[in-house]
Amino acid sequence: MKSKSGRPSLFHKLRVDAHAAWLAARDPRCPWHARLVGLVVTAYALSPIDLIPDFIPILGLVDDAVLIPAGLWLFIRMLPPGLFEEHRKEAEAASKRPGSATGALMVIGVWLLAAMLIVRLWGFNYR
Repeated sequence: MKSKSGRPSLFHKLRVDAHAAWLAARDPRCPWHARLVGLVVTAYALSPIDLIPDFIPILGLVDDAVLIPAGLWLFIRMLPPGLFEEHRKEAEAASKRPGSATGALMVIGVWLLAAMLIVRLWGFNYR
């Protein structure tokens, strides 16, 4: 996703860097302490649960805008030189691949099955 100036947007950069952190944390060359930080940062970036909920005006979005880049900065500083750049290139290439329609249909199917199961277990009767 590009901004009006033609450069990648901040959201795109954060998404690519979070993916790169996930890849780097799973690399055997990553030290254990950096791996721990990388996994925590990526889990927080991907988690729907925040320290400050998003519905709280201003603070809800600022925590994501501060904590994730700060965690990525710390993680990158803990890695051996060049390791993060290697995984950033891999994550950037993955971001340019098209999404999977099959995967989306599978997720929708699972949600529909779950909804049908809930309706059946709760005994809703629409007759």
